[in-house]
Amino acid sequence: MVSTYRPKGVCSQLIKLDVENNIIKSVEFLGGCAGNTKGVSALVQGRPIDEVIKTLKGIRCGMKATSCPDQLACALEEIKQK
Repeated sequence: MVSTYRPKGVCSQLIKLDVENNIIKSVEFLGGCAGNTKGVSALVQGRPIDEVIKTLKGIRCGMKATSCPDQLACALEEIKQK
């Protein structure tokens, strides 16, 4: 299932996710720090959403209360609720 999520409080403007049977098939960030978001996307591919949420939830970017990885965890939580 392909979903989109509008992150809050970070540089990226949109997260596109493809999740099937609770496994992340792909993640694409639009905007944000290209190297970091591509790295995060590659690292989470093929992993269960619960594992990724546990790993990324609460990560901060500098003085911000959130980060692109944290917002990915929020997006995955939203997918789980559906």
